[in-house]
Formats: sequence, C-alpha cells, structure tokens
Amino acid sequence: MTLSEESTQRPRARDLDITLGRLPCGPLNAITDVDGVQVGHCTLIQGEGKLVPGRGPIRTGVTAILPHGGNPYREKVAAGADIINGYGKCVGLPQIMELGQLESPILLTSTLNVWLVADALLEWTLERNPDIAITTSTVNVVVGECHDGYLNDAQGRHVRREHVYQALEEARSGPVVQGAVGAGTGMSCFEFKGGVGTSSRCTPDDSGAFTVGALVVSNFGTREQLVIGGVPVGLALPKSDSSTPLLPDGGSVMIVLATDAPLTSRQLTRIARRAAAGLARTGSTHGQGSGDFAIAFSTTNRHPHDGKSWLRTREMVAERDHVMNCLFQAAVEATEEAVIDSMLQAHTMVGRDGHVREALPIGPLVELMHRHGWPEVGREWLP
Repeated sequence: MTLSEESTQRPRARDLDITLGRLPCGPLNAITDVDGVQVGHCTLIQGEGKLVPGRGPIRTGVTAILPHGGNPYREKVAAGADIINGYGKCVGLPQIMELGQLESPILLTSTLNVWLVADALLEWTLERNPDIAITTSTVNVVVGECHDGYLNDAQGRHVRREHVYQALEEARSGPVVQGAVGAGTGMSCFEFKGGVGTSSRCTPDDSGAFTVGALVVSNFGTREQLVIGGVPVGLALPKSDSSTPLLPDGGSVMIVLATDAPLTSRQLTRIARRAAAGLARTGSTHGQGSGDFAIAFSTTNRHPHDGKSWLRTREMVAERDHVMNCLFQAAVEATEEAVIDSMLQAHTMVGRDGHVREALPIGPLVELMHRHGWPEVGREWLP
C-alpha cells in the first residue's frame, strides 16, 4: 500500500443519505458556512516501517481555524469553552473561560507538538502586532491537541514553524478538506481511521436564521461503542488485526464551534457544553483517559482591541426557549455529523511499526443501516 492518498473518492454521510438530526445543513455542510470563518491544513506524511523516535515514520500535521479574515488580536470575538474531560494539554483555555474572548486563530495538532505550535502561533501573531507586550497587553494563543502516537512518531514533534505558517497562510473559506489531513492525519476513531470532520446546521427563521458550524479532530472510542444514526454499527462490523484500542477508555477529541448568532461568552459556553451530547450520539463515553474539549465563538460579536470607550453596546440573542434550544440542537447535530464524516472521509493508513487504521468500510455500513430501518442509504455503494 502506498502512502499517497487513495484515488477512490469516499462519501460523506449525506452522500449516503444518512441524515443525522432534523435541522438543515448549510450549503457546504461545514464550519465555513459561518461567514468569515477560514480553515487551513498542513499535512506531514513521510517514511514507513519501524519507529525510530525523532525520525519517523511521520503521520501528523496541523489545522488552523481563523474566526474571520481580519486580525484576530485587533478584532477579538466572543468565545466560550467547555472541558468535557480534562485529560489533555490545551493551551489558552483558561483566559477564554475568564475573559470570554478569542484573540488568536485556533490551531489543532498532535499532543506533544502543542508547545512548538503555540510558539510558532505566537511568533505569527507578534509579526502582525509588534506592539504586544511593549505598548499594549500580551496575547493568549489557543492550541488544542489529540494524540496520534499509534501511527505517528509523536516524540519527533515534527510540526514546526514553517508548517504552522503554511496552515495559517492557506486558510480559506469555502469547502473544507476532511479525513486524514492536517491535525487529523494520524488520528484514530472507534478503532477505525479518524481525522478532521466538519458539519453545519441552520436554525429556522423564527429562531433567528442563524448558522452553527462544527469542526472536530476525532481520536477516541472503541469499535463496540460506535453508533451511527442510532444504529450500533460497531457491534456488528467485524474485528480485524488493526482493531487495537488507543488506550483503555482513552482517546481525545477537539471540537470547535462557530456561529453567526450574536451570543455572549456565557451563552457560547452553553453552546460549547452541548457538544458533549453530539459526541454521546456517536457512542463516546468521555473515558477516564480522554481529553475532550469544546471551544465556541461568535463571528458577529466582536471586541476591538483599540476601543477608546469604556462603555460598549452589543446586540445579543434573547434567551427565549425556542431560540436557544435551536442553537443547542444545531451544536449537537453538527458535532455528531462532523465526527461521522471525519471517519467516512478518511482513507486507510499504515503508520509506524506497520500499525494500520482501516477506513470505515462503506459497503458493510450500508448493509447494516438497511437492516436497521434505513432502506434508502447508499445502495450504489454496496459491493
């Protein structure tokens, strides 16, 4: 098997007519359906065979999420965060939770690479804001992580400054590449190949006609736990030699939620908290050794760094039941589908020491969905 991406195009859930939830998705079914949000990746795949710590094989990368196309330090956005299970090494969450603002891009990467990536993100930010820590305040950069050591030489910490800059410079609106790319390159999910996934939901006109988008890096779960559309597919899909758990009850997931709803930090924290329900729908139990984090931000509610007034007036969503409930539902459904798409979009990958993570098999999945009352699902994908 070669290390290059397989030529066969893999489907998303909606390509298979697997509709998760009731709210409609946006035109791209991606976090970039929220106007202004940009996503970029840098993917590192090199070498094969026996692990040589510090040298390879390399199966890793970095993913950048920019809240808007401007300077995020100068135009901060309202944000909130939720620690679903805190076995992780995220940088920058305490200040988000304290001040309710995001002032840097959000970068996602491999666990042991967090500090190198944060340093590069800080350098990138200082280049664009040379007054930081001299004539104005310091900056809080945000970096999240999942552990890709089953496939990758994690000790090598191969994501360096140039890779961070590449992901940031290549960040764009529009369709988001998913699967084994960027931060998702070496990840596993429910003992299949995991990675980057994204989805979006739109709330009804009478609830504000807002958009909520999710981007996840999935790296958690055992095969028996996997549920898709309420169907316990993980129990029925056959085991293989590659069905090796990450760690007992372990794994991790990073969830980034974006919305154009003008929400306060407190409201965004409530949105972030609902991401756990989306994970639970896929079968996650947020295990003892799992690092599960959610960050939510609003592109609409911005805070100028250089504002002169000591008073600020902001429009915010009224906390009426039907409005907030629709936003909660959007966060749950987008998170659930993003996880499933992170697996469906990922190809089989061979990593260090010959470790294999197989792609979620489409034909057997379609057959299982048919047997459990989903007769219209992906017939053209049957063998």
